[in-house]
Amino acid sequence: MENKFVKMMESFSKDKGFVKFQIESYNEFIIKRVSRVLQDIGTIKPDVPDLGDFQIKLGEFKIGSPSLKEADGSVRDILPNEARIRNLTYSAPMYIEMTPILNGIESESVVVNFGDLPVMIKSNICPLSMMNKEELIKSGEDPDDMGGYFIVNGTERILVLVEEIAQNRIINAKVDGVSNVTELARIHSEKNGYVQRHLLERKRNGSITISFANLNKLPVAILLKALGILNDKEIVETISNDPEVMEGFYTNLYETEITTKDKALETIGTHMKIPQEQYKIERASKLIDRYLLPHLGQDSSSRKEKAVFISKAVNKILKLHLGKIKEDDLDHYANKRLRLAGDLLEILLRSILLGKWGLITRITYNYQKLTKRGRLPPMQAIVESNVLTNQLTSALAIGSWVGGRTGVSQRLERGSYIKTISHMRNVLSPLTSTQEHFEARELHPTHWGKLCTSETPEGATIGLRKYLAITAEITKGAPEKEVKNVQNIIAKIIRNE
Repeated sequence: MENKFVKMMESFSKDKGFVKFQIESYNEFIIKRVSRVLQDIGTIKPDVPDLGDFQIKLGEFKIGSPSLKEADGSVRDILPNEARIRNLTYSAPMYIEMTPILNGIESESVVVNFGDLPVMIKSNICPLSMMNKEELIKSGEDPDDMGGYFIVNGTERILVLVEEIAQNRIINAKVDGVSNVTELARIHSEKNGYVQRHLLERKRNGSITISFANLNKLPVAILLKALGILNDKEIVETISNDPEVMEGFYTNLYETEITTKDKALETIGTHMKIPQEQYKIERASKLIDRYLLPHLGQDSSSRKEKAVFISKAVNKILKLHLGKIKEDDLDHYANKRLRLAGDLLEILLRSILLGKWGLITRITYNYQKLTKRGRLPPMQAIVESNVLTNQLTSALAIGSWVGGRTGVSQRLERGSYIKTISHMRNVLSPLTSTQEHFEARELHPTHWGKLCTSETPEGATIGLRKYLAITAEITKGAPEKEVKNVQNIIAKIIRNE
């Protein structure tokens, strides 16, 4: 029996790999996600009145091989072992094609280095991934090393798996205690790595409110009218055809006498505490287009779809109140998702590029500054590549991530081979260890086969720090559009049958 288990583990390690999911996630980040982030930015528009209509178009992305710039200025390729010995960061340069466009006329494109990306060991751009056993030994590496980690300032560091509530789903729950709220629904709308949290609450008097972005406890009927459903009868029928559920929503209609979309938007602007009357509708429109359920779209054409989605959430809350459905189990693993290395790096890259003092802001500022001196600067002169390099390296070295998270990057445990595997399959909960969270810490039936049922530390982090089961794999997600296409195909097949 023991020999069979060992053979099974050897076979699993060879075919599936204990950390292959991290390497595949990183590879996808390099191949698809970095390009997607840059495409989303599209163009940079420095405000230079003397030049006329000037912009910089971002083009093709490329990444080089892991390299090192020596003190004399020479650049050469590097292997992981040298980075460990010399306390260096094992990284590769990233290049972007930048095309200046002046008054609609494109100039010659320039390939610019905009920063260095730490390289994951055994990823596609790491030379070790193409070496055989003898070559690995010759280069000073353990041939049985799985990879899946980074070398930052000579230290081996990993990105742990981060557990989160499933995105783009309506998860409802009852509220116990003396609160004025009886039921609520959570929606974590995710697009391009950013999550916008929405909270719908039903009060004891039957009114339902929604909170998202900087909008707090807005009556949901006002929002539905701002999204284009102006007729009270249509609102109720969009929510449900069940007479009991329809009756449960009537209270919300009595609270508002709004009959036009502009009036609804103006009311939202007032709720946002915008003092200038002329900006209320404009700011409210921008809010519901950009920040309300961004996964459904971020322009006015998606308002109808958003109204239907909000109506479904209201329907679930009312059915839960009437006892027609059970509340969702937040600890059920169908309602959880894991963020891998590629997800975490994409969030970090977007933050560094698009932050208040991010790389794009610096490029704009540098171009304006140098142009005022009476000369057109070359592209590489305005791109501070060390900004991106330093912030990526710092986040991996310290472990502090976007959104105030800590402990996302950790020093790799090398006490033994088993400890190393275990550490790289660590799952971290975002919940704070200083609070009880009894239900979140408990072993849930859906953990079976996915998470180890016995391995968790004692003390404050018990049940919050978990580990993948030894033969568990992590499946890939799919974009919202692909899921909808599959759903539409299945629906057509069912109708034809």
